[in-house]
Amino acid sequence: MKPAPTLARLDGTPVRVLVVDDEEHLTELLSMALRYEGWEVRTAGTGMDAVRVARELAPDAVVLDMMLPDFDGLEVLRRMRAVEPDVPVLFLTAKDAVEDRVAGLTAGGDDYVTKPFSLEEVVARVRALIRRTAVVAQEPSSVLAVGDLTLDEDSHEVVRAGTEISLTATEFELLRFLMRNPRRVLSKAQILDRVWNYDFGGQANIVELYISYLRKKIDHDREPMIHTMRGAGYVLKPAAGS
Repeated sequence: MKPAPTLARLDGTPVRVLVVDDEEHLTELLSMALRYEGWEVRTAGTGMDAVRVARELAPDAVVLDMMLPDFDGLEVLRRMRAVEPDVPVLFLTAKDAVEDRVAGLTAGGDDYVTKPFSLEEVVARVRALIRRTAVVAQEPSSVLAVGDLTLDEDSHEVVRAGTEISLTATEFELLRFLMRNPRRVLSKAQILDRVWNYDFGGQANIVELYISYLRKKIDHDREPMIHTMRGAGYVLKPAAGS
């Protein structure tokens, strides 16, 4: 089940985002995460393609890698801004490339994240950039609800059956992913890609560990909502009678 868009253009059409990176795996993961927001996503793997697609798409935000095969992100930014002077840009930079981040912001980039990063962080940064523009319409409610469980994406408040539940940042992101996909079986690989760093090097048992943490807080002394589908993954669905 795809969640309703949390942001839309003034004419009601989906927000448009351009993702530019020559790492195909990373581009696919970013596109998946952004499309979960209900947004239209286009991709490019070179600076030349990025400029061409930007002219076709007229994006509302651009996620732009600093290092590309033909020319760098700063040149892409310069060429895009010549056509769309106000398009917000989020730079992707190497972890230790401080000079890249400074150069990007000095050249007019609006924000940056360093690799490796979590997909949720990139989505949150892009959402914040888009909100600062005039192209978005009024947002619907930020509250997700499944049965007697509610999660406020803005305030980070989680409540089940009237009782507030305190979660860590990672527990919150895991629960949000489950609640955005109610009744859908999510594999460990999907959860790792969505909640943890895109190149997370740990074992899939980190997912089992955090699922157990969530169960202790969400399902303790209550009808369970989080279920293990042996060999397939995990699913969240309303408790019987809720």
